[in-house]
Amino acid sequence: MERRDFLLHSATLVGASALSSQLGGINIAGAATPDVAAAGAVVPIADAERLARIEKAQRLMIENGIDAVLLEVGTSMYYYTGVRWGNSERTFAVVIPAHGELAWVTPGFEEERARELIKFGKDVRAWQEDESPYKVIAGILQDRGATGKVGIEERLRFFIYDGVRQQLPSVQFVSANPVTAGCRMIKSPAELALMQRANDITLQAIGSTMRGLKEGMTNQQVGTSVADATKKLGGKADGALVIFGKYSAFPHGSVQPQKLRQGDVVLIDAGCTVEGYVSDITRTSVFGKPTQRMRDVWEVEKHAQTAAFEAAQIGATCESVDAAARKVIVAAGFGPDYKVPGLPHRTGHGIGLDGHEWTNFVRGNMTRIQPGMCFSDEPTISSYGEFGIRLEDCLYMTESGPKMFTPQSPSIMQPV
Repeated sequence: MERRDFLLHSATLVGASALSSQLGGINIAGAATPDVAAAGAVVPIADAERLARIEKAQRLMIENGIDAVLLEVGTSMYYYTGVRWGNSERTFAVVIPAHGELAWVTPGFEEERARELIKFGKDVRAWQEDESPYKVIAGILQDRGATGKVGIEERLRFFIYDGVRQQLPSVQFVSANPVTAGCRMIKSPAELALMQRANDITLQAIGSTMRGLKEGMTNQQVGTSVADATKKLGGKADGALVIFGKYSAFPHGSVQPQKLRQGDVVLIDAGCTVEGYVSDITRTSVFGKPTQRMRDVWEVEKHAQTAAFEAAQIGATCESVDAAARKVIVAAGFGPDYKVPGLPHRTGHGIGLDGHEWTNFVRGNMTRIQPGMCFSDEPTISSYGEFGIRLEDCLYMTESGPKMFTPQSPSIMQPV
């Protein structure tokens, strides 16, 4: 899914060295072999697994010469601690040190609520409305011996980083990606089971919606139908991108109002979350009878998606997967490179607690594919003024190679 395209593969932070070769230097060994559980009761991530994540983060800190990592509200905080907290201008953060227990920073009037949620780390330090939270964070870092390098999580807001930096001018602030991405890229069996459930729900929601299409429906109405079906199936709706006709050539859709007509290409790109873990699926069909041109381009797209899947082998580079999909599309007369008609974006992105996370199937990404990694596989074919075709399923890497969470789309007239 490309609708939240924040291009993580090129992100750097002030004072941090750019990661070489798209995280190629991260130590991602020791992942459990994924084994997706059969459908059943949703099983949340256990406390023992979160503690193991913290231990791995501390090992990665030591290996990368980082004394501590600073996280604020978001998916990385949730990943390590299980704490969910609303984001606001009031700093709520956690410090994971390379040695010792976690320490928390909370607004004073929220301290009791924070203590209800915190499971790991008894050091909870409150700041009052007339006090500086950055001074409190600086005190924690000093107490934990973090006087050399401190890792800043990539989504930590600048005003927090800047406030702490002013308190500790001698500390070197670096990217925490070798730690956070180094952990989060590799999914455990428990994580994969949650992602499997989310993908199952999304595929069913798209299928039931496509079977209920009626002429004159707006794309917003179809999106609402996907969301309603998702909720009934037990998923938390993560929004649906619905595009008709010539506007399907726009990977993120168009601002133009759209009503469904006979012969329109229909593209539905949807996802949901289960216990925070995300799905991401796209199906493209035609309302009515497809033209031969539509059938031909759809088949090229499926061939490209299959080529990417087959190229995603243990030890292969991420860029080789993008190249495999792009080769099929160019051979069919599209492109080359990112030119339209053709494939105007990367072939896929990492996925987990975020719809887009490290790492990506994109040219220049030399990261080696490892067991436990998860990606979308979505080479789009866009032709402005005509239509666009995108087929998207997510895959996860096992010791023996890639597996899809969902079956590929059977045909243009049988999208699910």
